Amino acid sequence: MGERVVVIGGDATGMAAASQARRLRDADDLEIVVFEKGHHCSYSACGIPYWVSGDVDAADDLIARTPAEHRDRGIDLRLRTEVLDIDPAGRRVRARDLGTGAQSWTDYDKLVLATGATPVRPSLPGIDADGVYGVQTLDDGQALIDGLAAAPGREAVVVGAGYIGVEMAEALVTRGFRVTMVTRGAEPMSSLDPDMGALVRKAMEGMGIRVVPDAEVTGLPTGADGRVRAVTTADTEYPADVVVLGIGVRPATDLARRAGLPLGESGGLLTDLAQRVRGHDEIWAGGDCVEVFDLVSGALRYVPLGTHANKHGQVIGSGVGGGYATFPGVVGTAISRVCDLEVARTGLREKDAVRAGLQFHPVTIESTGRAGYFPGAAPMTVKMLAERRTGRLLGVQIVGRDGAAKRIDTAAVALTARMTVEQVISLDLGYAPPFSPVWDPILVAARAAARAVVRGE
Repeated sequence: MGERVVVIGGDATGMAAASQARRLRDADDLEIVVFEKGHHCSYSACGIPYWVSGDVDAADDLIARTPAEHRDRGIDLRLRTEVLDIDPAGRRVRARDLGTGAQSWTDYDKLVLATGATPVRPSLPGIDADGVYGVQTLDDGQALIDGLAAAPGREAVVVGAGYIGVEMAEALVTRGFRVTMVTRGAEPMSSLDPDMGALVRKAMEGMGIRVVPDAEVTGLPTGADGRVRAVTTADTEYPADVVVLGIGVRPATDLARRAGLPLGESGGLLTDLAQRVRGHDEIWAGGDCVEVFDLVSGALRYVPLGTHANKHGQVIGSGVGGGYATFPGVVGTAISRVCDLEVARTGLREKDAVRAGLQFHPVTIESTGRAGYFPGAAPMTVKMLAERRTGRLLGVQIVGRDGAAKRIDTAAVALTARMTVEQVISLDLGYAPPFSPVWDPILVAARAAARAVVRGE
């Protein structure tokens, strides 16, 4: 009789793990049961803002593989089924069918936790009113699209200015709404240093988005019909026909906590390099519910990104399928777009470096994405951090247009290889006037950083 693997969560990590395990072992040798409490599996949550904006035509375009396709491959996928408890000692989970309410225990030989993240939803007056939307699942996206069509006016407020908040602000502008973004931070996109975030704010304001920094939301007042009508801060009220929450997420690890599994400082599960939960050889975890090792700072971090989730799934699937793979860590690379403005970062921000006890030189340069004389050349700002004395590259941030964002991949490779800025200068990067100046902006920043290291200022 074969083994049984139970997977909790049917999106990126869970289904990647199930699929990889199935490639390694057939159904007679390995039974795979996946519990997913939602209506969908294997979809791109990152694509939801672009579906809302109309850049993506339909929800189906965001689905990588349908439930039927997974089941045809011998995976027992159970949608609308929520796991209520994990019993590590008994190697079993208790689940409830959300349609019928029926509950049952399922035994496992191996368990995969791919529970993802939960959107932060503060306890504020009016937070659950009609017209207030989160954006986490395809159902959320459909609800928002329907809500935009039925909105009584064209005033929209986005609460939060992270990746989702900024992308949703763009989507709402594209849909013809007047958008106000309210954020607790001094600038949008706290994933950047404030000086780079200021460039994002300036560009957003140029697109007609009102950005309200240093503002704590105190409530969402409703009208007589129970629908949200405004967002309030300590001293101001902003009219709202629609409110979108983009405050961030936290690891969905309540199940793991109740089961006594080890959690880190952020609340994410702690795993080894093979994504096994520490102290539990029969349990694996990955995706937005775990903490990851930062290859630059040497610390554990919570970095909920789809790129990591899919890689974790491949590693876990290899492990539960009898193979071997590891996930060494991350450098924290991410990119985003606001209309035609591109934003990218990798490695450490200034405050990350300070927290890690590192001394560094920050440099910022201005360049263009093409040769300056070539038609369409657009400005680009690159900020680079280099470690004092050693010159080791610590982080890069880019804000610009005309293909600026994907240049961050060069920096991500250099960080992973622990290169110095002097070594980065010597990289043999491609050059032609339509694509880059003769000195690529990354190389220009590396030269400036190398000079700062030599001067020791």
